[in-house]
Amino acid sequence: MLRLPTCILSLVVLAMAHPGEHIEARAPEKPIAAAWYAGWHAADFPLSAVSWSKYTHMTYAFGVTTPDPNIIGLDISDENRLPQFVSSAHNHSVKALLSVGGWTGSRYFSTAVGSAKNRTAFAKAITSILQKYDLDGIDFDWEYPGKQGIGCNIVNPNDTSNFLLLLQQLRQDTTLKRTLVLTAAVYVTPFADNTGEPSSDIAGFADVLDYIAIMNYDLKSNTAIGVGPSSPLDDSCAPDGAKLGSAVSSVAAWSNAGIPNNKLVLGVGAYGHSYDISSAVALSQTNSSSLNSYPSYTPNSRSLGDRWDGDSGVDVCGVMQAPGGVYTYWGLIEEGFLKSDGSAGEGIALRYDDCSETPFAYNATSQVYVSYENPRSFAAKGDFIHSNGLAGFAMWEAGGDYHDVLLDSIKNASQNGNPGSRTQKASLVSGTSSKGSSSAASTRPASLVFVLLPALVFLSTLMSVST
Repeated sequence: MLRLPTCILSLVVLAMAHPGEHIEARAPEKPIAAAWYAGWHAADFPLSAVSWSKYTHMTYAFGVTTPDPNIIGLDISDENRLPQFVSSAHNHSVKALLSVGGWTGSRYFSTAVGSAKNRTAFAKAITSILQKYDLDGIDFDWEYPGKQGIGCNIVNPNDTSNFLLLLQQLRQDTTLKRTLVLTAAVYVTPFADNTGEPSSDIAGFADVLDYIAIMNYDLKSNTAIGVGPSSPLDDSCAPDGAKLGSAVSSVAAWSNAGIPNNKLVLGVGAYGHSYDISSAVALSQTNSSSLNSYPSYTPNSRSLGDRWDGDSGVDVCGVMQAPGGVYTYWGLIEEGFLKSDGSAGEGIALRYDDCSETPFAYNATSQVYVSYENPRSFAAKGDFIHSNGLAGFAMWEAGGDYHDVLLDSIKNASQNGNPGSRTQKASLVSGTSSKGSSSAASTRPASLVFVLLPALVFLSTLMSVST
């Protein structure tokens, strides 16, 4: 009997599994380390400031949908900057993508995918922009299919199924020079079905998307409970009424709906959200340096955040909006909430919530209360990525970090693990119970087990070999 070499058999199997008329997206071969690059911040954060060697993918934000599915909108400045963006990425072997949509740019997605004619036109617009700028792929940041986002989006009950048809059509396109990278930035719950509820089966998207980035940030608080974390790792131990989404619950939801973990990327934010809260509400009555958890707040009571924050004004829907109250990580340092080493600035009270793995800061003088991210919370998320076999992380935005302290923390933990950074894991090892919060990041000797044990095993193996 004639036996074929293993390598030839492998090629035959691959050919049978992927016939020419349909190309499926494969799971990433190495951990994803991605970020979005916001073109409107290029003056403060030029392309030359990006730590390209630390990323696998960089996504330029944004192209926007328009009433005409033949046209993807780009500002003139973005048209001028995209060639340099792609060149910089490719010079560092980084995949260069363009994100289409965003909070204000998703108004016409539903129209663009709503009919076979429009899908064909939109697919051609996408392939045209890919070829024009030599991009590696497209990130679909549709906020949100089958569900209202900013307030004036066109919404159709069949948005999710129509979106899948568009992606399948793009996968069948044979005119592109390279393998197309298709990704999606998504809400913490799966795409809506035709009833408006989260879909129970969206497995088809795993066949056409390289990865799905769950935007585990900008999560709302409940006015009946108080200000909570805006990007929690876990909310299972949060008060009733405050379980509004987290990395843990969102990954479970998308996985249960048919997306394997190795196609899921955790979206993380290099920034925080703030509210104006009086000292009498924010600080403990028995200890003025201790922050209360879930202090009461008024949703639109927000002051302007750092110098990248959006001021008050009328949005694209014609609705008046308050200032964003957003602080990047470097903005917290610049505004005095934190010192450059991440410790409390002068007159600032800090609290770390062990349940959600979230730091909070409060300035009693300005009466601003901030939920943000720091290297410890990023390490906790990185360990979650590693221990659950996720594809990696995607950070909004690359320019929000400070000397790469957030990037380095989550990249190291997501690729190598860092169980000592997660409060509940460390507590289980040390035999103590989590009390919900701590005033500072405590040193846990039990976490040393995870560092020393592999080294001891390695040394033992060497000794065995030498004898």
